[in-house]
Amino acid sequence: MTEVKPMRADARRNYERLLEEAQRAFAEHGVEASLEDIARRAGVGIGTLYRHFPTRDALLETLLRARFDGQAERARELLTDPAPLDALQAWLLGLGDTTGTFRGLAELTADALNDETSCLYASCHAMRDAASQLVERAKAAGELRADVTTHELLLLLHAASWAGPHLPGDAGMQRLLALVFEGLRAS
Repeated sequence: MTEVKPMRADARRNYERLLEEAQRAFAEHGVEASLEDIARRAGVGIGTLYRHFPTRDALLETLLRARFDGQAERARELLTDPAPLDALQAWLLGLGDTTGTFRGLAELTADALNDETSCLYASCHAMRDAASQLVERAKAAGELRADVTTHELLLLLHAASWAGPHLPGDAGMQRLLALVFEGLRAS
């Protein structure tokens, strides 16, 4: 068994600064923010960034892991909600808030579902599996159309996450998802 050595104090500081600056850069410029700029803002060279995060996806996965894990846990909690469709909607809104964190993240997570080499693949699949349980529960309760798939719902969510900021006001994504769910209810 390989023993993992603890990170030196200076390496830990660099790692934390890189995460802080990446958070800022992705919030300002989207997921395509310059990695060179992130390294410069953190006061380190690009080689240091790549030693900690070999790819852009690896950096994003580190930033998003806790949020994605939280979304999967929230789905498990909502499985006990007495209103299955309301639980599914609440979960999708929370996921939409998460994927709307950085411009371009919705597209990246949608792509990661089909790319086993992506660092985000496992996290995205954990969320999809959690969503599937909520979807099947809403269908079984007769509250959701029987022909709706989890994949379709996630794509609709990603579309709403992308389009929401283009609507006036603050509730763009929520408004779009409300309209979508009116069409998804079982008749």
